[in-house]
Amino acid sequence: MNILLLGSGGREHALAWKMAASPLTDRLICAPGNAGIAKEAECVALDVADHAAVIAFCRTNRIDLVVVGPEAPLCAGIVDDLEAAGIKAFGPTKAAARLEGSKGFTKDLCRANGIPTAAYGRFTAAEPAKAYLRARGAPIVVKADGLAAGKGVVVAQSLAEAEAAVDMMFGGGIPVSNLGGAGGEVVIEEFLAGEEASFFALCDGDTAIALTTAQDHKRAFDGDRGPNTGGMGAYSPAPNIDDAMSARVMAEIVTPTLRAMKAMGAPYKGVLYAGLMIAADGPKLIEYNARFGDPETQVLMLRLMSDLVPALLASRDGQLKSFDLRWYPDPALTVVMAAKGYPGRYERGSVIEGLDAAAKVEGVEIFHAGTKADGTRILANGGRVLDVSAIGRTVRQAQARAYEAISRIKWPEGFYRHDIGWRAVEREKSPR
Repeated sequence: MNILLLGSGGREHALAWKMAASPLTDRLICAPGNAGIAKEAECVALDVADHAAVIAFCRTNRIDLVVVGPEAPLCAGIVDDLEAAGIKAFGPTKAAARLEGSKGFTKDLCRANGIPTAAYGRFTAAEPAKAYLRARGAPIVVKADGLAAGKGVVVAQSLAEAEAAVDMMFGGGIPVSNLGGAGGEVVIEEFLAGEEASFFALCDGDTAIALTTAQDHKRAFDGDRGPNTGGMGAYSPAPNIDDAMSARVMAEIVTPTLRAMKAMGAPYKGVLYAGLMIAADGPKLIEYNARFGDPETQVLMLRLMSDLVPALLASRDGQLKSFDLRWYPDPALTVVMAAKGYPGRYERGSVIEGLDAAAKVEGVEIFHAGTKADGTRILANGGRVLDVSAIGRTVRQAQARAYEAISRIKWPEGFYRHDIGWRAVEREKSPR
């Protein structure tokens, strides 16, 4: 098969790494890709926002399947346009991608279908939103309704912080490159206590099969401090989701969502990523993503024993009912190396050295998230730049391997968290 992968981040590098290993893959092309992806696929300078250009490229290059990595093209309807042109595409339609594209849409769907989630309100102006905040009190969560690259969420510990977040979102206080106009509506949610987890299901419109789980680290700095980011690291599996909890998530959250989307004429095909809070009374949905997570995909792909390509095809073709995937039992962990200043302002163009030496550590794969090649040099070209990933017999071993690899990388302009996987390591020390 000739496969076109859309995207340029660490998620796409991990997907490219896995798809390149499939015997079904004859030719793998990535648009636009990055310096790491270029080792797995042909990278082409194609504007993924130009749907007509993508379709023309697919026809010229006889593409059999398009795999859409990021959320923005999905929410813009790239799958609809490709399928209308007779080109197979993996991912949800524009109508189905509203599960990520509008937090308010998802909250309303949860309310209408009895799906457990936090209490909430939707607002299109600051004053009613602030009145709701004052009535509810803090801590409380303020979210931009639309796409915000993982940065349109403020977990406010005080009423003043919450009101400032409302003013920032309605006033365009988050840079447009981050918020993307997402602040036209704000969703305010009850603060949920518990432990978060990332849950993934592969869907074909009718059937969903649970993939494995992960736990992300959203805060920029050690000890879960600092601003929210797109993710500074992850590990898999999530220790707070056992088989019984996974069954509850499927029965109480994923399956009712799939049923509701089909009933409204927007059947969901693709990966459904549920951000969960595991509380004392069970799982609650924080939010949905309409694609593979980042950096969770990096650890999922390390643990996936099965061929990825047939799974993607079965999702698109509605053939998941009798499908199964196998996973390595060993845990995997990834540490994000980001440019200093991220998630705020940061510089591009600094030189990264030592990657070959780092990749020689046992069990390690280095996925590029924001890099570009300059001759033989690798340059930083984004906020999140590298995903140093490892698999091991225990989380502690995977963690040690990832940080050993990082110690061999020479990039003074970068930073990273030193405590990725700390909850799971603590559990290994004191098993429950």
